[in-house]
Amino acid sequence: MTDSGMLEVERKYDVGEDDKLPVLESLPGVDRAGSPEEEALDAVYFDTAGLTLASRGITLRRRTGGHDAGWHLKLPVAVGERQEFTGRLGKDPESVPRRLRQLVQVHTRDQDVIPVARLKTRRTTQRLFASDGTALADFSDDRVDSETLLEPQSHTAWREWEIELIDGPRKLLKGADTLLAAAGHHPSALPSKLARGLGGQYPQGVKPAPGPEPEGPASAVLLSYLAKQVEALKRNDPGVREDAPDSVHQLRVAARRIRSALATFRKLADPDVTRSLRSELQWLAGTVGEARDNEVMQARLLGLIGAEPPDLLMGPVAQQIEEHFEAAAHSARTKGLAALRSARYFRLLDSLDAFLREPPLTDAAGTDALQTVGRLVSRERKRLKKEVLALDTDSASPATDAALHEVRKSAKRLRYAAEAAVPIFGKRATTLARAAEEIQESLGDHHDSVVTRDRLRELAANHRGKAAFTYGRLHALEQVAGEESRERFFRTWSMSPPEPFRWK
Repeated sequence: MTDSGMLEVERKYDVGEDDKLPVLESLPGVDRAGSPEEEALDAVYFDTAGLTLASRGITLRRRTGGHDAGWHLKLPVAVGERQEFTGRLGKDPESVPRRLRQLVQVHTRDQDVIPVARLKTRRTTQRLFASDGTALADFSDDRVDSETLLEPQSHTAWREWEIELIDGPRKLLKGADTLLAAAGHHPSALPSKLARGLGGQYPQGVKPAPGPEPEGPASAVLLSYLAKQVEALKRNDPGVREDAPDSVHQLRVAARRIRSALATFRKLADPDVTRSLRSELQWLAGTVGEARDNEVMQARLLGLIGAEPPDLLMGPVAQQIEEHFEAAAHSARTKGLAALRSARYFRLLDSLDAFLREPPLTDAAGTDALQTVGRLVSRERKRLKKEVLALDTDSASPATDAALHEVRKSAKRLRYAAEAAVPIFGKRATTLARAAEEIQESLGDHHDSVVTRDRLRELAANHRGKAAFTYGRLHALEQVAGEESRERFFRTWSMSPPEPFRWK
């Protein structure tokens, strides 16, 4: 078995020991069912002693027997859908493959992962085919014998049916629901065999934070927003480890949103706690996000080179830039992965979980959400306006560049504050968030130009000869682009600055 990642879409049904199989050809789109194939499966499930993975609906097992013997990790995507990663059996039956262990490390952190249950299954499978021969799904009739390995140990046995899509449409599962419901069989209320095997030991899972309401406490706005962003951070952690597209960017955005919300709504929670969290989130976003910064700058520079007339490209500049960023990318990724494997990161995650589980709220957190949140969001808008009015509109100096970068950060903070307020202010908050985002993006172009010029000077200093001409030209082009973006921002602000936020 080779390591892989795939989407598993299936449905399980609770059935009795003597129930007869349905007529599988009655399912929509099914022309015929293949011959039954029998397998004996023996699976040992792994988790922490506190069943951390199970509480997230995650299963990690080592299975022998059958056509897909090996390690299987299943991460929930939606109801009835899981992303599956696999690994070879290996020699040590209790040594979880490194890759799979790291994919769940955002949850297990530095806890030991141990065997928690053993399930033996006698499976009879029939493949379902369409009239053109397409394999639509596998229908399995499973008889399961389960043994828990945590104290108190227990045994249980049951029978269930399972339909797993191969190349069939999702409506096939809806058709199965209808067909089987007519015979009194309904989809299992439990997410997995492990959940049924563990019985009362299976954790209830993470309860969602209560939704904020205009007449409710201000704390609900903060906690609801933080819960979503902490979940986004955890969801993107495996992607960063796998080097999946856009995962670094999304993890960093989640960290920045959490940090920004803790700043905007700081009067609602213990200042010492929020200050510590914001410091650690800044470290995480900066360390993990370095790879993203290099990637964006490399694409920007290569784009500039690609737009240049060939006769103005002197020296192997494109090659030099690619070599420079290839080395930088390796260094940045190594640093980012080291951060995700560190005790410092695990303690940050522990602190975020603790904040949501037992929020260190102040008296102000219990005040009316409409008034309190409205004032705090409005304060962010006034802060942004004050910084813009203090800018030197005629200067293109490094000091102005730095001041514009601060304005960009303030616009971002206003955007995130308005996003958090959407549940109670609706369109008003959405409009404000969109206006702040436009400012953030326009000044983002300016900041990208500033840091790219700095990198061009560094590259030019390290590469003499003909290439110096091209580096100088690229720097001049970036300078023009920076000035244009600065002027565009001032024009946009003068014509349509963010409107005052009305909450009364």
